[in-house]
Amino acid sequence: MYLSRLQANLTQTSAYFYKIWLITRKRTFHIFEILFWPAIGLVSVGLLTRFLTLQSNLVAFVLIGVIALSVVQIGQLDISYVMLYSVWNKSLKQELAAPAGVLHLIVGGGALGFIHSLVVFCLLSAFSHWAFGFQFLQPGLGPLIAFYIGLLLNAAVIGIVVCALAFRYGGRAHVGASSIVSILTLLSGIYYPVDVLPQPLKALSACLPLTYFLQYIRSFFGFEVASGSPLLVGYGLVIAYLMIVLAGLLRAVSHSKQTGVLLKMSE
Repeated sequence: MYLSRLQANLTQTSAYFYKIWLITRKRTFHIFEILFWPAIGLVSVGLLTRFLTLQSNLVAFVLIGVIALSVVQIGQLDISYVMLYSVWNKSLKQELAAPAGVLHLIVGGGALGFIHSLVVFCLLSAFSHWAFGFQFLQPGLGPLIAFYIGLLLNAAVIGIVVCALAFRYGGRAHVGASSIVSILTLLSGIYYPVDVLPQPLKALSACLPLTYFLQYIRSFFGFEVASGSPLLVGYGLVIAYLMIVLAGLLRAVSHSKQTGVLLKMSE
């Protein structure tokens, strides 16, 4: 019984994995988003560090932020798009009528997001070493894996928020993805330490798990951490947020069914 149920869940999840894989394969601009913009961001910021003749540790500080932001951005895209394309194609009602549920959607889209993010993570790390002499492997494999998984969980939170917004506002929810990433750029210390933020923004920054994951990995490059265990704090926050946004997504699905919003989005 357990094995048959597991096989059924894997089949349902793989359906959404296959869907977003087809979107990636057939739509050139999606591949463009995955590879081109992260590379442009890294090159432009890397050249800026050369122009400013920053010390090697400051170059590492900035490039870590650029790579982390790219991984989060790419990771959330696949989760967001697997829902948004259903809204844009007006097929959401039919998909939810299938045996696969919204959680299968999240896991399926997130699985491909994991692959895309890993590709971006490795390519940007290798290129930053070749072009700017940045030794991203310096912390070791264990800390890098812990850092990368933390970034993926942050991406999952953003992607699920966008999916929940899609059940409320339809295709306009894609604005939420870019808005949330922009807020992270401002508050999480992507390009600068959070200490330079005004006190109200610094308090908001302390509520964001990405802040602590960045502090954790930067500690291996000589930067001090504000809290004793940034990795534990980061994981604690991101897991808590993950449970909250999953509950919010299920509530948004239920609300859209009760109010008829789901039918309107599929007409």
